[in-house]
Amino acid sequence: MCEGNEDKTPPEVFAIRENASPPNSAGWMLRVVPNKFPALSVEGHLNRQGEGLYDKMNGVGAHEVVIETPKHDETLSTLPVDKVAMVLRAYRERIVDLTRDERVRHILVFKNHGAAAGASLEHSHSQIIALPIVPKRVSEEIVGARAYYEYKERCVFCDIIHQEIEYGARVIRENNGAIALAPFASRFPFETWILPKEHSAHFSHTQSTLFQDVASLLSETLRGIDNTLPRAAYNFMLHTNNTDGKGEASYHWHIEIIPKLTKIAGFEWGTGFYINPTPPEDAAKYLREALPREDPGNRT
Repeated sequence: MCEGNEDKTPPEVFAIRENASPPNSAGWMLRVVPNKFPALSVEGHLNRQGEGLYDKMNGVGAHEVVIETPKHDETLSTLPVDKVAMVLRAYRERIVDLTRDERVRHILVFKNHGAAAGASLEHSHSQIIALPIVPKRVSEEIVGARAYYEYKERCVFCDIIHQEIEYGARVIRENNGAIALAPFASRFPFETWILPKEHSAHFSHTQSTLFQDVASLLSETLRGIDNTLPRAAYNFMLHTNNTDGKGEASYHWHIEIIPKLTKIAGFEWGTGFYINPTPPEDAAKYLREALPREDPGNRT
């Protein structure tokens, strides 16, 4: 995955390069390649079929790896903000391209950082999976947001943003375009959400100018986690609307960051309840204190 090992890496499907170097050669700053061991395959047919009361289908979709930097010792938390914004741009470009496949119903972007979070490679990377079905967790979130909108005619995520800004204790940092907060009733210690302040259901519709604000908060949050919880593994997931375009008014894309500090055990699996020993107000306070002092001119 490192620069110089291009011959060992699958041919790239997207790249950002210096000096217009040719594809699959040195000189790249970021590249996206198919996963060598994909969870889903691009080729084939879905072949949906029933087996009694059960349904089954082939694992058709796409599975890609975003190699975030050519340097083996860099991580997303140590990259400059403009390089983090470049990673977000790559997500958008790949989501737009993968959405053209009519078989795809949902696209998930996620990152596993550290062995405890499921990372099998040390080199900094994230992954994109295009799915032929909507995941259960995402479906529940979208359905809940739609129910809230039908009742109040407002986006629940926009309401969360307004309430958290007013309350203040769970806000980690905000800037002109985005906000990072520890969600109320967090499932896990130091769970953090990053949301655009302006309503948007699809990450792929995000303007490039907003990427800098989101990248700034993502970078600061990950550095705060590194400073507060040294060497902590984490997962982050980009939640965006389904490819069918429904729920434009009710859903709101966001990034969820979950440090791996506790284990899900029998109680959590059996009940769906989570035991979190760190209240979100405390987590937000610790992360704020771990960050450089904020520029007052960058707040709204």
